[in-house]
Amino acid sequence: MKPILRFGENHMFKIVQFTDVHWRNGEAEDLCCEALMERVLLAEKPDLVVFTGDLIDSGFCQEPLESLKNAVAAVDRSGVPWAAVFGNHDSEAGVSRSSLMDVLTSYSLCLSESGPDDINGVGNFVLDIMSSGSGSGSAARLFFLDSGSYAPKAIGGYDWIHTDQIAWFKQQTSGGIRGEAETPVPGLAFFHIPLPEYREVWEKGHCEGNKMENVCSAKVNSGFFSALVEQGDVCGTFVGHDHLNDFIGELYGIRLAYGRATGFNTYGKDGFPRGARVINLLEGTRHFDTWIRLDDEAGM
Repeated sequence: MKPILRFGENHMFKIVQFTDVHWRNGEAEDLCCEALMERVLLAEKPDLVVFTGDLIDSGFCQEPLESLKNAVAAVDRSGVPWAAVFGNHDSEAGVSRSSLMDVLTSYSLCLSESGPDDINGVGNFVLDIMSSGSGSGSAARLFFLDSGSYAPKAIGGYDWIHTDQIAWFKQQTSGGIRGEAETPVPGLAFFHIPLPEYREVWEKGHCEGNKMENVCSAKVNSGFFSALVEQGDVCGTFVGHDHLNDFIGELYGIRLAYGRATGFNTYGKDGFPRGARVINLLEGTRHFDTWIRLDDEAGM
């Protein structure tokens, strides 16, 4: 039986976001990443872990499905429920997203789902966080979307969240679950490739954190951010993909956040240690606190 997510007696719910693990074959860099994840989990004691894509670097994996199992092992051993969406590197080399999802869903603590088979992507699903105490109602919703891999060659660059996925998202929110104040239950959204609006929010100067590379969004803006604004449920989005960005900024009432790259196998920068983002949701509000937990931080 899958775990039920619930706010604690303190009305808080803590999520750790790992992103861009890029696990290969158990090399020294992989083991450094595993040790980092173990330290973060011990320090933060989250209620849920979310991987926002590129769990494996499939083009370098001898056995991609085994690499995926190793990539999530530290989290699964911790006993904390977890979920994942895919990135562009997960299914590059002879392995499908469907086969990767079959591995994920074989774990009793994994809450990921394949999602509808009649829309783009594998891993479009929703998780509810129930009210604290003995309440049976949903107090928050987590939306997970597959932002794809690469755009058609005629366009180039990266994929985007497609219109059929946006229609599905609206179905999950329109009319939404309502709280006592008849307002939408607050939500967070997790996917891999940043939206074009991440560039806009940085340019407006309303951000905290680091931007040390371009925002590598799709060239096509499919309108997912517009849907987020119109539906009114989601108050924060969390992505990965760009390993040297970890900023967060607010645009039209929605906070757009990067995670902190976790994996050691891929590009980074001296003086910019690997880590994770932590998200602490407060029950009954659209408020969350968030911070970065670094690999070199005291107490790790």
